Amino acid sequence: MKIIVTGGAGFIGSAVIRHIINHTNNEVLNIDKLTYAGNLESLESIADSERYQFSQTDICDRIALDQIFESFQPDAVMHLAAESHVDRSITGSAAFIETNIIGTYHLLEATRHYWNGLNQNRKQAFRFHHISTDEVYGDLEGTDDLFLETTPYAPSSPYSASKASSDHLVRAWHRTYGLPTMITNCSNNYGPYHFPEKLIPLVILNALEGKALPIYGKGDQIRDWLFVEDHARALYKVVTEGVVGETYNIGGHNEKQNIEVVKTICKILDELKPQSNGQAYESLITFVQDRPGHDLRYAIDATKIGHELGWKPKETFDTGIRKTVEWYLNNLEWCRRVQDGSYQRERLGVNA
Repeated sequence: MKIIVTGGAGFIGSAVIRHIINHTNNEVLNIDKLTYAGNLESLESIADSERYQFSQTDICDRIALDQIFESFQPDAVMHLAAESHVDRSITGSAAFIETNIIGTYHLLEATRHYWNGLNQNRKQAFRFHHISTDEVYGDLEGTDDLFLETTPYAPSSPYSASKASSDHLVRAWHRTYGLPTMITNCSNNYGPYHFPEKLIPLVILNALEGKALPIYGKGDQIRDWLFVEDHARALYKVVTEGVVGETYNIGGHNEKQNIEVVKTICKILDELKPQSNGQAYESLITFVQDRPGHDLRYAIDATKIGHELGWKPKETFDTGIRKTVEWYLNNLEWCRRVQDGSYQRERLGVNA
């Protein structure tokens, strides 16, 4: 297969590309605008593969998309390009509307135009896989409730509202035009190459620098944590074996309160990289005012993808979080270059 991956320089997108190049014989064309969260250094291990190509393209650029489809002739599209940080969506929502809604529209239309021109065999085999989030469902009040594929949408933030909108567009293009689409909604990802503004890498790096570990509210927000490499395997399962028109929830079966996640990281760091002053890293925990509209609990029921496609996560939270902490300890130079912007300056031809 020849697969277009949008947002392939991002956290999840780069994991998907590494998985495809390392574990299949497929070709990948990575389309990424390279905003602040796009980092080609996350793809250095496969960048020289003859089966990998990169195009710095904005998915809102319809002309460029048409040219890419015509030259690459893909068999599938995996759409991950999105603005994804909730806090940023609260302080500046315009970029989320532009990329997540307008960009998805342009990509759907470019795909539809290309798909309509395929012969019947290729048309039937073609797939458009839209990667979304469990945040479109809002939050859960009960301690035993789970998000199902049929759970009504109730987004709480500009980010989740923009992703919900893109999900609706994808379903409409399937229903109205027959475009062979599939949607996945995932829980919170973590793992190597995660952008440092997210909770887990932020806590790791702040702790190593002796900085405060900020926790929203009481830290009692519950998330289902999914190791990013498990997610990449699931996404490849869906695009190659999933049923057209279906939605699949992908979760890690690892519900944890934020405060529990932070304390677990602290304990691992106490073991692997103790503070020079002899204090436990938990002493750095600081509680800060909760953000507006903060959802209390997310929890995914991933039964469907397990039963129908045979996927289940390989990592428990304990094994995955230890691998993650160890990765950051062994890749502090990558982190430094992200934090000081070196990775952006060099790609723009500016000396670091």
